[in-house]
Order: sequence, then C-alpha cells, then structure tokens
Amino acid sequence: MTARPPKAESPMLSIGALARATGIPVETLRTWESRYGFPVPQRKPSGHRVYPLEAVPRLRRVAEALALGHRAGQVVAASEEALDQLLEGTSSSPAGPSAGIPPAEDLPGLLRLVTAFDADRLTRTLLGDWGRMTPMEFLEERVAPLVVAVGDGWENGDLEIRHEHFLSERVGDLLRSLRLPFEERASGPLVVFGTLPGEGHGLGLQMAALLLASMGSRILYLGPEVPPPQIASLATDLGARAVAVSVSSATRGAATSASLRKLRGRLPPRVALIVGGDGAPRAQAGIEVVRSLAALEDWGAQLMAGRLPAAPGRRSARPRRV
Repeated sequence: MTARPPKAESPMLSIGALARATGIPVETLRTWESRYGFPVPQRKPSGHRVYPLEAVPRLRRVAEALALGHRAGQVVAASEEALDQLLEGTSSSPAGPSAGIPPAEDLPGLLRLVTAFDADRLTRTLLGDWGRMTPMEFLEERVAPLVVAVGDGWENGDLEIRHEHFLSERVGDLLRSLRLPFEERASGPLVVFGTLPGEGHGLGLQMAALLLASMGSRILYLGPEVPPPQIASLATDLGARAVAVSVSSATRGAATSASLRKLRGRLPPRVALIVGGDGAPRAQAGIEVVRSLAALEDWGAQLMAGRLPAAPGRRSARPRRV
C-alpha cells in the first residue's frame, strides 16, 4: 500500500501582500475585519496574521461593487449570491451616493427616542446605522444632526436640559466604545484631545476623536475642562503631533481666544493646534480652525500623510539692558 502524498496547504498571504493583490489599503482591510468579520485571518506561530489566497477573488469582487456605488456595509459581509445580485443589478445603473442609507426623515424617530429616554432603542438604532455607514457618514448624517436638533429643541423650549444631558451621556458612551477598537490598532501620529476650563460640552470632541481614530491616528482623550498648561506639558512630554480643542457657542469670546493663545504659546512649534466647534474663534497664527467634519477629515488626511506645517516658532526674549 503506497502512502498518499501530503495535501498541499493553501498559500497564505500577509496583509500587505493581500492589499497589493486586491488594491485595497491595509487599513481598510483591518477595518473590514473588525466591523464585518471579513477577511478572516489565520495566526502563524509567531502570532502574525496571514490570509488565504482564496480571499483575493472575493475581495476584488467587493472592490468592484464599491466602485459601482454600493457601501461597505452592504457588500463586505454579503453572501456570494447577494454579491452576484448587487454586481448584476448595478452593472448598468450605479447606485447613488445615498444608496443603503435611510432618509433624513429618520431624525424625528431618533428625537422621539430621546424624548422618551429610551436608551436601549436609541443605542441599537445608532449601532445599526454605524454598521452600514462609514464613520464619516455616521457622524455627519446621524450623530451631528441629532445633536443639533436636541440643542435647538432645548433653546426653543420644546425639550428640557435633562434631554440634552441624556443624549450627551448616551451618545458619548457610544462614540467612546466605537473609537476604542480603532485605537487598539492605530499607528499614526498622536493627537491630544481636550476642552479648556469652563467648557463642559464634550460631544463634539468625541466626534472628532472618533473620526481621526478611524483614519489611523493615535488618540489621547483628556475630556472636558483641562488647564492649558497641563494639555501643553502632556502633549510635549508624549511627543504628540497635534492638540485638538473643541469650543461650543456657550464659551466663545475673548477669554477663550486668550486661553487658546496661551496654549499655543506653550506648545512646541511642531505640535499643531486645531480648534473646532460652534464657538471656535477665527484662525490665528499657529491655530487652525475647522468649521465642519469634512474640513476635519481633510486635515486628518494631511496629518496622516505628514504634510502638516509647523507653527511659527516662539520669539526669543530680548536681552535686558544693564
């Protein structure tokens, strides 16, 4: 009886080789693995991830579906049959930019959940949106409109301060939990997040931190009301590339502008200072102001590409006359 030759093992690829074979960036593959469970890696004895060669054809089909206008949440975890239907159904009529996203009329439904203090359903609804949207879409089309609507409702007397506090705590917890998986594998420049003393609103800061974390930036989140000297010393000691500060309309004014200048003066020139929020002042020397999530995304792309300019250097003290 002759022995059968051992069965050849399927070739395995590193994540870099998989990215080159499919044209899909490494960070995107890692995000899909975390969010949708595909591609599925195996572990070498050294602990490094490797991927079967069979994943390449499917990933190329996924990339084709994305190019036709479908969203990652629709196609990455889809069955082969569903993927076939998506590709065949859009071969002549690509999906528009809003394909797969529920209409903006869902905002009243979210507001009703806030009014009813229905924490579980609010969280489940937002998590469902997160699963089928990109981080930018989720923040820009779901979280930001909801925050604005609740704030407007409180100012108009339709809602109470308890509704705003409920939303802040519930959505803040959700944004934090969504950010942590990105933080675990982030390898980009470090950004320190905080607000200045007197600024207790932190949702805008949480949104900005999630967006930059999803782009690969490392995040150190200090939260609200941190004195400028402490922000500056921490950013300096840790070699941060940037400091991000959020300013709401409640704290806009000369005092906040002075605190920002004080913070800028304590930071090394190579550490960028970026400010956002409804109360952000006009841009000043060494202080960049972003007015939208889209502007923050553009800034984050420059950060990840290493193209941020250095701030003007500190002026040296004039020698005293004796």
